Amino acid sequence: MWIIFKFLITSGMVVFISEIAKKSDRLGGLIAALPLVTVLTLIWLFIEKQPESKIANHAWYTFWYVVPTLPMFLVFSFLLKRFGFWLTLGLSVIITLVTFYLFAKLVKPYGINLL
Repeated sequence: MWIIFKFLITSGMVVFISEIAKKSDRLGGLIAALPLVTVLTLIWLFIEKQPESKIANHAWYTFWYVVPTLPMFLVFSFLLKRFGFWLTLGLSVIITLVTFYLFAKLVKPYGINLL
């Protein structure tokens, strides 16, 4: 039952954000940019009595995984008018994967192991 509750709350956030975005691009974007899924994940981990080190590591890695995904939003906006939705989405995913790989290589010498 707990898993179903978590699923409904978490997936409900995506539906909520998409409904808001239909009415307001800016408000939808703002809400989507908030780390709501991450906050919910941290709450679920805490409620499920995971060690603080596990919760802290989740927050730490989430930060480092978000950074290389940010260029995707600019690329998507730029390419959408030129290539349509599906091709733009595919290209954005590929660009994100490449950016993530390069970013992981860049931060590895500093002791941040993302791969």
